[in-house]
Amino acid sequence: MQLALYRYSLQFRQPLMFKGQRLTNREGLLVSINGQWGEIAPLPGFSTETLAEVEAESLSCLAALKRGEIASPALPSVQFGFDCAQRSWPNNLPTPLSPYPLLQGAPAELIESLSTAGWLASPPSRLKLKVARYAMEEELALIEQLAARLPSTKLILDANGGWTREEAQRFCERLPLAQIDYLEEPCAAFDDTIAVAEATGVAIALDETLSRREEWHCHPQLKALVIKPTLIGSLSACEVLVQRASAGNLRVVISSSFESDLGLGLLARLAGEWAPHDPPGLDTGHWLTERVTTAMGEVMTENMHCLSKLENSA
Repeated sequence: MQLALYRYSLQFRQPLMFKGQRLTNREGLLVSINGQWGEIAPLPGFSTETLAEVEAESLSCLAALKRGEIASPALPSVQFGFDCAQRSWPNNLPTPLSPYPLLQGAPAELIESLSTAGWLASPPSRLKLKVARYAMEEELALIEQLAARLPSTKLILDANGGWTREEAQRFCERLPLAQIDYLEEPCAAFDDTIAVAEATGVAIALDETLSRREEWHCHPQLKALVIKPTLIGSLSACEVLVQRASAGNLRVVISSSFESDLGLGLLARLAGEWAPHDPPGLDTGHWLTERVTTAMGEVMTENMHCLSKLENSA
């Protein structure tokens, strides 16, 4: 059995804010089990575990495997990485649909950059925009501009639970609803999100509610489940959500947490398997200036810090 663990650090093109934390680099781990890879990359501000904690648990799990035992990680990002590295992947998976563009940043800057956006000439079917981060008036002005310039594009808005019920309702009352695909997590509490949907008619999607393993139920205004495997953890837990979505006639969007190119490749394979008819939310790779794999898909371990390399005859 061949076991290895590496730590990477990839620079962002510009500093990004994650729940009030300013990051210049994305850090994570890559685990290899008999030549098959997984990624372990807790996202600051969103994951409950730290990089130091996942490093310690990953090393412990590798030691268990070396002893011939079953590795049973408890931390979500470690569960995801080890599950991918030990998974029997289906053959001939369909190629997932192209991810839709993700916009984030100051609304005034985004409005200014619209004229030079490469996809304006060939508008995407969907476009995702982070909201609840800047002044409401500025964000609404940006949405108005996007709706006017891209009349055939559906807008996905993601608030990351950033509003109170009253704020979310005030925001939604001014949206061009016909052009809004759905709004992800307007409020931190599921009951508040449902109340906003009922009051304004906006379609909603769940994201953080799923990652936090909180209770939720189907509702006529609920349109999609945004599944982030790095935050949810085990692939079996993700599959349960996929099954619930199917039973409730909800769309499934496999979404990234700013993983490396290797992690995005794993998520794309899951999207092809679990949600072949819905574009995944995987347009985060362009925020990174570096890669961990070559164009041929080989992992460039020489660019990373080796934390463990174990071999035994088992």
